[in-house]
Amino acid sequence: MSLRSLLFLALLSPAVALAEVETYTIDNAHSFANWAIRHTVSKTSGTFSDVNGTVKVDRDKLANSSVDVTIVVLSLNSSHRERDVHVLSNAFLDVLKFPTMRFVSTAVKPTGPDSGILYGKLTLHGVTRDIHFPFRILGFGPDTTPTGAGKVRAGFEGHATLKRSDYGIDWGLNFPGGGPVGNEIEVTLLVEGVRPINQP
Repeated sequence: MSLRSLLFLALLSPAVALAEVETYTIDNAHSFANWAIRHTVSKTSGTFSDVNGTVKVDRDKLANSSVDVTIVVLSLNSSHRERDVHVLSNAFLDVLKFPTMRFVSTAVKPTGPDSGILYGKLTLHGVTRDIHFPFRILGFGPDTTPTGAGKVRAGFEGHATLKRSDYGIDWGLNFPGGGPVGNEIEVTLLVEGVRPINQP
């Protein structure tokens, strides 16, 4: 191999390394699926706090990125125990029959260097449907938590609107005026991922 070829490969290697897909394990202590839904004339909100999975990011080409997220339904918390029990019952989420929900991405359409539209399949209440929603990357940086030495963190945010009736969760929708609980659910995903600094 000529000296010119060796120099070319040496110059190319850092660029190839930068193009690697980085795999982040979701930190469920710092990740949440927050939600809000109409209740009569106002809104009720809450969260799912047990969020697990992986986020794969290609910083140079976001279209190569992907997400696989599982949420434990029993981690629901609306700050009102009686309401939580009702929502977890078979009137709504039926947690005993469907203990998790899962989103697996199928495509990413970049809209900027750190934002895009995420396409994928959401399985909820035993029903799988195609959805898409906007997301943005909040940033990358060294893990400054007490156990974070030698690790990198990444932050992500996404916003989606779902109709519970699309997933067979229709309690009260046939009540006069649509019932006390709305059909559309506003979801905000706040996700932190972590990976070893010396691994992609």
